[in-house]
Amino acid sequence: MAARGATLDDLRRVDGKAELVGGEIVRMTPAGGLHSYASRRIAESLGAYERQAAYGCAFVDNAGFVVDLPHRRSFSPDASFYLGNVSQTLLVGAPVFAVEIRSEEDYGPVSERRMAAKRADYFAAGTLVVWDVDLKGNVVVRVFRVAEPHAPLVFTRGDLGHAEPAVPGWSMAVDDLLHLPARI
Repeated sequence: MAARGATLDDLRRVDGKAELVGGEIVRMTPAGGLHSYASRRIAESLGAYERQAAYGCAFVDNAGFVVDLPHRRSFSPDASFYLGNVSQTLLVGAPVFAVEIRSEEDYGPVSERRMAAKRADYFAAGTLVVWDVDLKGNVVVRVFRVAEPHAPLVFTRGDLGHAEPAVPGWSMAVDDLLHLPARI
């Protein structure tokens, strides 16, 4: 008897962040402090845009997006912007803009290949722009667009990053990803 692959019902029962890839539940390690801080800052900025533009919906880390790719059934980006219907269940379809913030284990050739494959999956599912946020390096944000997936725009400290054409007119200061409040 062939082994049954994991299903969306299995994914819904997972406690914590996970994605359904290759018929398996892929659990994600909890995010660190800077990672969570940057994710929240991006989602807050997208949320302000959503309210001002009365357009789309911003999501923080751990929102689940169901897609129908041969080897991937879901995404759970670190922040995102979505144009579909919102309900109590997992969101149907890919976000137009997805943010992936690198964790400690997201460095080196194997990780680069894994992240490139995930970006290709995002684009195949309908995402227009993916941010690759590196809080350790000098290049803070690489912006991959479906129209030019191998020619990222680069935003560093002092720049205003954007997600054109996915989120028209939105931008945020890259420095806001790294600016922690003063300690008391």
